[in-house]
Amino acid sequence: MRPITMRIFSNFIFISLLHIVLLTSCDNSRGDTTTVSERTVWTAEEANAWQAEQGWLVGPNYNPATAINQLEMWQEDTFDPETIDKELGWAADLGMNTARVYLHDLPYEQDSAGFIARIDQFLDLADKHGIRPLLVFFDSCWDPFPVAGKQREPKPHVHNSGWVQSPGQHALKDSTQYPRLERYVKGVVSHFADDERILGWDVWNEPDNMTGPSYEAVEIKDKVAYVLPLLEQSFEWARSANPSQPLTSGIWVGDWSTHEGLKPIEKLQIEQSDIISFHNYDTPEDFEKRIQQLQRYGKPLWCTEYMARPNGSTFEGFLPIAKKYNVAMFNWGFVDGKTQTIYPWDSWTKTYTAEPPLWFHDIFRGDGTPYKQEEVELIKSLTKAE
Repeated sequence: MRPITMRIFSNFIFISLLHIVLLTSCDNSRGDTTTVSERTVWTAEEANAWQAEQGWLVGPNYNPATAINQLEMWQEDTFDPETIDKELGWAADLGMNTARVYLHDLPYEQDSAGFIARIDQFLDLADKHGIRPLLVFFDSCWDPFPVAGKQREPKPHVHNSGWVQSPGQHALKDSTQYPRLERYVKGVVSHFADDERILGWDVWNEPDNMTGPSYEAVEIKDKVAYVLPLLEQSFEWARSANPSQPLTSGIWVGDWSTHEGLKPIEKLQIEQSDIISFHNYDTPEDFEKRIQQLQRYGKPLWCTEYMARPNGSTFEGFLPIAKKYNVAMFNWGFVDGKTQTIYPWDSWTKTYTAEPPLWFHDIFRGDGTPYKQEEVELIKSLTKAE
């Protein structure tokens, strides 16, 4: 082909391609071509339509009896699928269909592929028992200095003596570590974004919690100033992976009677949550009042923590109310083990030398024997009717 003929041909090809591009642009402007839109916060209509397919959700906040904290649950050396399989079987026998389970950023930093594989194995075990977990990314409660590797032994008779925060205080105060936290959230959500074995994602547990066993002296006083912007980013990271499952973060203390009266961090939690979640360890009357206050948002409600027997927060007091309003329920604790949550919060400052006269949390002893047979029968009677 001669040079001038080649130039004419090349110009013809260029003009033809340009014409196709312009036509495609015009088609897009008319909405004739499907485009991928950014995942937004679910509307009340979207959230309620999703919730209508789930039925009544009931389950524990679950940590295996052999793990003192999230790290011991998920690290390769102490991951215990045999115990998990056994204990989730006990949950299924109660008619439970979900469980709230804490992850941690450090196992992902250590070995992201291994951590993802263990989550996948856990999901297989949960699915085997008909349980779809709510997975928690971050947590502001208890020890602010988590360290990967071998975990401490429990302090005798002390509630949650080895539980750790995520991210720890050093990471929270160091913005150069935020990119690895972003990789953690995006990496996990993107891998499981369309996994039907997962119920949802709890982005941050009690983000403004400043209490815990003897850590107050070292807890940063302006913690919320660090957490608030990172919480907002965490929602964005999770949502950017376009999860099919809902996102949430539960409010837990304060005056919820009006939206205007909420703290800034609570407003963020409510406004960024696809499903509204909350905690309540008070009386049945207060529990019902909180439900009625949160109904103003028109979205499904999940109570992601409750059940502290000495406080009046009990299965018999709460579950019938929750079923009446179709509120999902996640009691704290399941099997008496290394977290030692049969002991009350005041065990951080008060000395216990034996099993407390009334268990604070948990349903089963380590051998699977119910602490209170009547509670087990009540749970079964309410869940089996579904």
